[in-house]
Amino acid sequence: MGDARAVSVARSLGQRIKTRAAELGFDPVGITTLGEPATYSAFTRWLERGFAGEMEYLPRGAERRRDTRLPFAGARSAIVVALSYGGKQPPGTIARYARGADYHDVMLDRLRELHRWLASECGHAVAGKAYVDTGPILERDLAQRAGLGWIGKNTMLISPKHGSFFFLGALLVDLSLEPDAPFETDRCGSCTRCLDACPTHAFVEPRVMDARRCISYLTIEHRSAIAPELQPLIGDLLYGCDICQDVCPWNHKFASEAGDPALAPRPENVSPDPGDLATLTDEGFRARFRGSPIKRAKRSGLARNAAIAIANRKHANSRAKPWHEIGPLRSDLPIPGDD
Repeated sequence: MGDARAVSVARSLGQRIKTRAAELGFDPVGITTLGEPATYSAFTRWLERGFAGEMEYLPRGAERRRDTRLPFAGARSAIVVALSYGGKQPPGTIARYARGADYHDVMLDRLRELHRWLASECGHAVAGKAYVDTGPILERDLAQRAGLGWIGKNTMLISPKHGSFFFLGALLVDLSLEPDAPFETDRCGSCTRCLDACPTHAFVEPRVMDARRCISYLTIEHRSAIAPELQPLIGDLLYGCDICQDVCPWNHKFASEAGDPALAPRPENVSPDPGDLATLTDEGFRARFRGSPIKRAKRSGLARNAAIAIANRKHANSRAKPWHEIGPLRSDLPIPGDD
């Protein structure tokens, strides 16, 4: 009787957690137990092949990523959440996720509110920590374990009801919560649209991306000069890239018309004039991108990207498909996975 009652209490609390998370704007939401990620060995092989490029923080924190119970003593369960940023926004030279407020701030505030609510609901302090790209966690693995979706061939987590235009976050707690069933089906089928559309051929194979060739990495995380042979392939993209998501049938079918209001795009951050960005001073950069994820690239990186975009617009040797030719998301593309 005692065990059955404990399971019932854990199930009831889990349901209330999901309801509260939805009230805070998260969708979908899942719960999982913590432990060694199934993708950890693939992650370490990826690092060994040098695919992380200049992202030195990844190998530095690799050991802590081998078990999701390591971030803090007593961690037992994870509440994994997603927050849409509106995949059906018009395309532009700034990736959709970066056009509004910094998602780290938005999501961390809400996860911490969920943490406070959980402690109040339990009637005692609950040890926990919120993460949004801010700690040594393999978030997509955790999300798949929590039933939110599967890791697609473009390495993005794809939800069968929401596509992939969403952020992931997790609240790790020292409670034993009833876990959701993991998402174990690969619904990409034989589709290779994302692999075929990548201008820089960043995908070594399905679900393996060489970040050193990825436009998102090159325009954001890469601090040094971009290799001359890659520059024409970037086209006029200034910060990030949505191409492998734009062509995904699951996004054409299920991406949302609008994301969370707190992440609403700033009009000047959709397709800004690269000439304006190339001449920004440090002070001008800080003022324009205060509270924006674009500050991640730093002024020097954004100026470098702008210079490449200007050159590619002038010269016919740019081989990247211009963002405005990608076209809007369509709902009539067949969904792969059953072929």
